[in-house]
Amino acid sequence: MYQDLRKLYWWPNIKADIATYVSQCLTCAKVKAEHLKPSGLLQQSKISEWKWENVTMDFVTGLSRTLSGYHSIWVIVDRLTKSAHFLPKKKTDSIEKLAELYLKEIVCKHGVPVSVFSDRDSLFTSRFWVSLQKALGTQLDLSTVYHLKIDGQSERTIQTLEDMLQACVIDFGSSWDKHLPLVEFSYNNSYHASIKAAPFEALYGRKYRSPICWNEVGESQLSGLKLVRETTEKIVQIKNRLLTARSRQKSYGDLKRRLTEFEVGDKVMLKVSTWRGVIRFGKHRKLSPRFIRSFKVIERIGPVAYKLE
Repeated sequence: MYQDLRKLYWWPNIKADIATYVSQCLTCAKVKAEHLKPSGLLQQSKISEWKWENVTMDFVTGLSRTLSGYHSIWVIVDRLTKSAHFLPKKKTDSIEKLAELYLKEIVCKHGVPVSVFSDRDSLFTSRFWVSLQKALGTQLDLSTVYHLKIDGQSERTIQTLEDMLQACVIDFGSSWDKHLPLVEFSYNNSYHASIKAAPFEALYGRKYRSPICWNEVGESQLSGLKLVRETTEKIVQIKNRLLTARSRQKSYGDLKRRLTEFEVGDKVMLKVSTWRGVIRFGKHRKLSPRFIRSFKVIERIGPVAYKLE
């Protein structure tokens, strides 16, 4: 607009006035694509104090149905040691069945978690699941519509799991559920860069018994007190390593993001591109607005989260 008007008109601060006028056009604000870094600096959860206190869970879906009837995998990961359980799941499994599996494989082996982080899958938001966790004293943390990628740990674990399953099926054939126990064993005994150890070693304080590590665990037996002391020392080391890794990730992540803050009373427009399956725009999805009408900020509920009117 400025380039067109400057040939015909002039007044003091013409360029600034035109820029201000264009920036205040609500229609333009609703449809124009952003060419800025994403808003909000990288936010990270607190490091767990002990093993299996804070866990994440998600489902691997889209797998072929096995002869045993399994079609997906329930992935449950400890935030501190990175140890994981891969539980095969059938399409017909009810939430009661999953709760029974959860008590058997997680609670009985590791104790009741302090918190469970997951997405908003219908199974994790059901009344039965919420009531069970409340009875156990576990806090449920659910990702929001606009923070679906907040749980990077589960995403990375699932990617590794899928790669390992693909390799097993290619090399050995048969159904993927036949390989799942060995895949879980292999994953938990593979070196993890962020903790600089294998999840098995971080969890139990020693390497797993195998021909490769026989010199370390086969002949030399640790006494009870020494094993407890070394296990505790490993947890302290792991927490320090996680802190270092997270600080490095945040410094890199913030380079690609920008600090954006709002105050109570400010008016903001709501981005709706991720709501395509919720808000109906008829047959004009491609031409639908990127933002909808302005909303008033009534409460700040986190560093990058706000409650709108």
